[in-house]
Amino acid sequence: MVPQHSFSKDARSSLILYMPDSDNFINAVEEKSIQLKKSQSFSFYEKGIFIDEDNTQIEAEIVIFATGFRGVEKLKDVFESSTFGDFISGSPRVPLYRECIHPQIPQVAVIGFSESLSNMYISEMRAKWVVALLEGAFKLPSVTEMEKDIARWDDYMKQSTEENHYRSSVGTLEIWYNDQLCKDMGMNRLRKNGLFANLFEPHGPLDYVSP
Repeated sequence: MVPQHSFSKDARSSLILYMPDSDNFINAVEEKSIQLKKSQSFSFYEKGIFIDEDNTQIEAEIVIFATGFRGVEKLKDVFESSTFGDFISGSPRVPLYRECIHPQIPQVAVIGFSESLSNMYISEMRAKWVVALLEGAFKLPSVTEMEKDIARWDDYMKQSTEENHYRSSVGTLEIWYNDQLCKDMGMNRLRKNGLFANLFEPHGPLDYVSP
């Protein structure tokens, strides 16, 4: 249960998890109805699971593999074209401009692939951005400019999250990210009344309801 990296690095790469029933979870761990084991590998034996790390055996009738969501592969499989599939998977992160548009496939918008600490309203902002683009409120930069912007974002991710730079995330930068979307759409980036309010008050979904 002890994290291996800092809270800030976890937040920047959107690795923070929410435990909805933390009290009961901790109690279950203390009562050993939930057993925590850290191991790089495991194997099966006739009655359950063998943990390689400490050579322990856990009897189990059912084993559930929580293997995660292989989003890159699912995006890649959307396209019949292997070329488009290679565009999607040819980078440590899926290279999306504003975390929505691939420079080489501008006719496709992806909403919600890049994570944040508040996915629902960030996805809503992206949807508004895509609608504004389709309505002609603004135009995409050139392919070269979009690729430069993505490269700058990649450099930031490599510096701030190190080994987790391959994740697509705007964690801890939602306000800055929304500023970019607002600027593109011609919306005022200052969402609150007054400079000090914009600098020091928390921002949330209600601040982005109206243009």
